Order: sequence, then C-alpha cells, then structure tokens
Amino acid sequence: MTLRVGISGYGLAGRYFHAPLLKGAGFEISGVLTTSEERRAQALADFPETTVTATMPELLDLGLDLLVVASANVAHATDAIAGLRAGVPVVVDKPMGRSLQETQEIIDVSKEIGVTVTTYFNRLFDSDALTVKKIIAEGALGKVFRLDSRFERFRPGSNPKSWREANSAADGGGNLLDLGPHLVSLALNWFGPAEVTYASVRSIRGLSDDDIVINLKHASGVDSYLSASAIIGADGPRIRLSGTNGSLVIADLDYQEARLREGQYPAGGYWTPPAITPAFIHRGDEIIEYPGEPGNYSLFYSQVGEAILGKSPWPVTPEDALAVAKIIDQARAISIR
Repeated sequence: MTLRVGISGYGLAGRYFHAPLLKGAGFEISGVLTTSEERRAQALADFPETTVTATMPELLDLGLDLLVVASANVAHATDAIAGLRAGVPVVVDKPMGRSLQETQEIIDVSKEIGVTVTTYFNRLFDSDALTVKKIIAEGALGKVFRLDSRFERFRPGSNPKSWREANSAADGGGNLLDLGPHLVSLALNWFGPAEVTYASVRSIRGLSDDDIVINLKHASGVDSYLSASAIIGADGPRIRLSGTNGSLVIADLDYQEARLREGQYPAGGYWTPPAITPAFIHRGDEIIEYPGEPGNYSLFYSQVGEAILGKSPWPVTPEDALAVAKIIDQARAISIR
C-alpha cells in the first residue's frame, strides 16, 4: 500500500528535509501547499504528478494518509490542528510548537480527536546520534558523566529577510527554537530526564537569538553542555562524550544534510554509500578510530509509515515533544532572569 502525503510549505524544510526522505521511504507526494510561485514551480519540477494547492482545505481534500507541516514556525499549530481535525495523522517539523503551551495545545487536540501527531526530531537518526547510542550500550567509555554537543557556525552577516533570523521568539524565530530542539531531544534520548541548570539565550548580530548555551543535569547523573551559535569563528567538535575510560569525539556534522541540499535522496530508504561520520575514542595521547553507525533520516519516515499501518510505534511520542518544549521554555526563562 502506497501512503499519500501532503506537505505544507516547500522552503528549506519541505523541499530538502522532508520531500526527499518521504520519497525514499516510499510515500507518494500527493500534494504541496505553497503560495509562492517560485516554490510552486520547484515542487512541480521535483514531483510532476503532485498537486500544488494554495490553501490547507484544498490540500486536505486530496485524500491524504499523512500531513507534514513544514511551514514557518508561526504556522505550525494552525496547520497541525487543521490536519488533525480533518482526521489526518500529522508530522510537525521541529519545534512542534513555539512554546510548551502551544505544544500542549496541539497534543490536546490530537488526544481529543484520536488522531496521532508527532514531531520531526530527525537528528535522532544522525550517524553521530546512532554512534553515541551504540557506544553507550557497549560501555566502551566506562561510566559516562559528561556530554558536549554543539551546532556552531560562523555567519557574521545576518539575513534580515530570513524569518528564522529576524523573527522574534513569539513569531517562531531564533536559534533556541531552530537548533535547540535538536540538541535537547538528543540529550534526553541518550541520558533521560533532565533539568536546566544554566542557560544563555542572546542575540549577537542584532536580530533574533543567535548564540545559545543550555546546561542540563540528567537524573541519570550525566551533565550535558549544549551550544548552538551562528557566530563562532572556531567551532568545536560536534560531539564529545566523556566517560571514565575515555572520550568519544565526532568532529563533523552528519553528511546527510549536505547530500539532501545537493538533491540526493536515500533511494529505497537507504543511502548509497552509507552516511557514516568518522568517530574516534581519545584516551590522552592515544586516539583510536571507533566504527560509526550509518545515519539515515529516512528511517524516521519508514517508522511513520509502519505506525500509520498499525505495525510499529511512532518514532517520537507526544511525551518526547513536551519534554523538549519544557526545557526550551526553562532555558529562555532562566536566561531572562
């Protein structure tokens, strides 16, 4: 059975982080919602058989099995609730809501209607994320006590035309809502529940927040030091995971993003060649390569497809989405104090 999906929004997220992966996982891109003539042309070039609509009711009238909300953050709740009330399961690009309250509102509608909503924490399927889970399970680092996880870039010139960079947090802009959910969802997935012990959320370039730090203390005993910045001239390693028997260091960002931006997609649900980010165990002067796991964002949508058919659980639960939203809210509140 081929599942029919509609995508709301066909910008960076819709075109490069959802459509190719849905295609790889075997979904039919039945409809795309956009009011931009440029993006309409792109959608038809990418999927000539799709139907491009200008309104949500038109999209939902296409007989969908799944709605993917890849619109701007400010529209996530409106789009998701429209899909749920139409009886269509929904995937919302991160963040599900701009706040814990908005996230809860979406989930409350899902429970009221009895239709599932999930959120797109695709970084759970990064090569580095799966490698971290593997090394924790193996115990190769001994007792793990500290995580350093970061998304750092150097873009000194801000873009006032980008809603992610220019919009206020209330309108869904800023790094805390853009990259913060990735950092937090990964830390919680690896080490369980946590509370914020320190947070700094600020704007360096004069637009929305572009330099954030969140420190977490997990009930499991691990401390997580999370950073997302657009203005770091010497970025640190993507991951440094430290235990009593050494540190796992993964320097580079997962390669899937670059491949998707180049127009590639995981045909048949798998990348060829596999997307493996180099990983190394450091023990002082001793450095040995550690076999990394292949990353695959398409696995998210493969699991979504199985869940729609009742064959497996959804990849991200409402409780997962709420836990991340709670920490994002805590970080902003602590930073303001």
